[in-house]
Amino acid sequence: MADDTGLFVDALDGRPGVHTARYAGVGASYEENVAKLLHELAGVGTTGSPGRRATFRTCIALVWPDGRECIGEGAVTGIITPERRGSGGFGYDPVFAPVEGDGRTFAEMSQYEKGVLSHRSRALERLLEQL
Repeated sequence: MADDTGLFVDALDGRPGVHTARYAGVGASYEENVAKLLHELAGVGTTGSPGRRATFRTCIALVWPDGRECIGEGAVTGIITPERRGSGGFGYDPVFAPVEGDGRTFAEMSQYEKGVLSHRSRALERLLEQL
C-alpha cells in the first residue's frame, strides 16, 4: 500500500504539486513550506481571488503479490488564505480553506469536520468501493 498527496495552486502553474512535502527544499519543515507558498502568493489578490484557488489531490494504491491492484483518488478544491489560521492539522492546513466548507481552514476545523471534506478520506472511500 502506498499513498501520495499534492497541493496544486492555480496561480503557481500547479506548484508545489508532487513536490508539496519538500517545496522549500529537502528536509524543509511544514512552516518553511507554508512560508514559501505564502511568499510566492503575496501579490495574488485576497482570499476570494481566483488565483488563490488550489486543489489537494491524494492517490492511494493497494497492490497484491499476484499483481491485482486497487487505486483510490480523492480531491478537494479550496483557496489559499493570505495568512495562517488555526492550530489543528499539519502541513498546509493553516492556509487551505476548502470551497465546500464555511470559510475556515482545515487547521480551524475539528478532525471530524476535516475528515468529511478531506482529499484523503475521499481517496480511501474510492479505494474501499473497489474492495
